[in-house]
Amino acid sequence: MRQCKLCLKGSVIRGKRKLLRGHYNPTTKFRRYPNLQYAKVDGIRTLICTQCLRTMSKKTAAASAKS
Repeated sequence: MRQCKLCLKGSVIRGKRKLLRGHYNPTTKFRRYPNLQYAKVDGIRTLICTQCLRTMSKKTAAASAKS
């Protein structure tokens, strides 16, 4: 299963809701995957989600600004 190595975000099965005669009916199920990108974390190339990638870039920018 594709999963973020930092926050452990993985895939989710969702159902599509279709309006039939005034009632919602969950008809089809499909799998949603997180947006995973390769990045170097502690010198190791890993798959992380884009939210973690953005958070890491903010932390490194703040650390470089202090020094």
